[in-house]
Amino acid sequence: MHQDNEIFSAAAIRKHAQAVRAEYETTLKSFVDIPSVSMDPAHKADIMACAEFARNLLIARGASAEIVPTAHYPVLIGTFHRDDSYPTVTIYNHIDVQPADPAEWLHPPFDMVIDGDRYLGRGSTDDKGPALAVLFAAQYAYEHHLPINIKFIWELEEEIGSPSFEQFLIDQTAAGKLATDSVVVSDTIWVSREKPAIPYGLRGLQGVILRLETGVKDVHSGLTGGLARNPIGEIAKIIANAYDASSGEVHFAGFADGAAEIDEKELENFVASGFDVQKFKQAHELHKTRTEDAAQAAASIWARPTFEVHGIVGGYTGPGVKTIVPHKAEAKISMRLVPDQDPHQVFEAFKAFVHSQNPDVEVIPEGSLKPFKGEFKGPYSEAAAAAMRAAFGKEPAFTREGGSIGAVVSMQQVLQVPIVFLGLSLPEHGYHAINENFDWQQAMGGMVMFVEYFRRLSLLRA
Repeated sequence: MHQDNEIFSAAAIRKHAQAVRAEYETTLKSFVDIPSVSMDPAHKADIMACAEFARNLLIARGASAEIVPTAHYPVLIGTFHRDDSYPTVTIYNHIDVQPADPAEWLHPPFDMVIDGDRYLGRGSTDDKGPALAVLFAAQYAYEHHLPINIKFIWELEEEIGSPSFEQFLIDQTAAGKLATDSVVVSDTIWVSREKPAIPYGLRGLQGVILRLETGVKDVHSGLTGGLARNPIGEIAKIIANAYDASSGEVHFAGFADGAAEIDEKELENFVASGFDVQKFKQAHELHKTRTEDAAQAAASIWARPTFEVHGIVGGYTGPGVKTIVPHKAEAKISMRLVPDQDPHQVFEAFKAFVHSQNPDVEVIPEGSLKPFKGEFKGPYSEAAAAAMRAAFGKEPAFTREGGSIGAVVSMQQVLQVPIVFLGLSLPEHGYHAINENFDWQQAMGGMVMFVEYFRRLSLLRA
């Protein structure tokens, strides 16, 4: 089929984006204002309301759509179907969000504020803003008869590790609803506003809770101190022996077993990406980092395993000093994993280490995701890079992503098609942070980029 180059030019799509800007912003506000917090059972009704909103949104834009129940929270399937002979691309986004404490925010997290070109609210960049930009692009491609079928998978469990997603994929694939030639994921972050990025790898994750109880109640340190065991101190000692907090180096046996080393070519790509430690610190509001070297820093966040302590709970945390010995304590820990590491094996290694240090400590698994590594060569990656250049006028960097997306590993295993990442978020947008935001520049550029990406994919079977 002949494609009208003028209709699908970057200039034409930008003009269209400007024409629908108010519509995009109004819709995004309605989307973000739904507190679809999957982590908190109190928001179950909001999750269902978000699913209904999403289905109605897809239908209003011209797609077919259905809400598919799972063992936990539902998944949305939407389709712009044009012809069985055309190639099919599936777009993955998630529309559940992280919790947000209004007391910590400058603006209400679930009452999105439009501040000029910025959209301030929980879920605006992770992942409702990008999802909506892709939907507007897909609608444009469909209404202008681009010879491609576009499917959507919108998940509502991503922020809790996608516990039902793989079974959803298995069931819907068996039902013939997810046949596709490729998948594109729009849930990743650029190196900086000046440097677009196409990740091809994700770290895995193994969460762990350490728990120790040494008594029935907190007791007076003057009466019992020196004899009573202190669970906070004992857990802190285990953590200190497990890794060097100043360097991040992990000491317990079995942690790095099988971990794939980063090769020189990939490291060169990381440096060539323009990764800048000072800009990274500024974007994430960090005073200090473990290194100022760009190559070491990029490798640390994209391609090396980590051990992190997220919190230690126990004892007295009010003002001043209350002289008690706590009777219980809990530490929350996670380990990010790289390709060829196995989460179960890492957990068992850590459990063995903890019990060798202190057999009284409970070691409880808390969420597990395998790492992912795709390709950064081939027709789909080339189409993605060309689409980014067309939309943003800059050469994208091929990088890895430090975070984890469990759904991607499941899609790789079940769908067995190429998976490409085309994210729109920036470091300063505040993934998972207070005062999360998105902006019009990225939304409009995303519309241009995805229309061009769809156009290029439509030619793969022409």
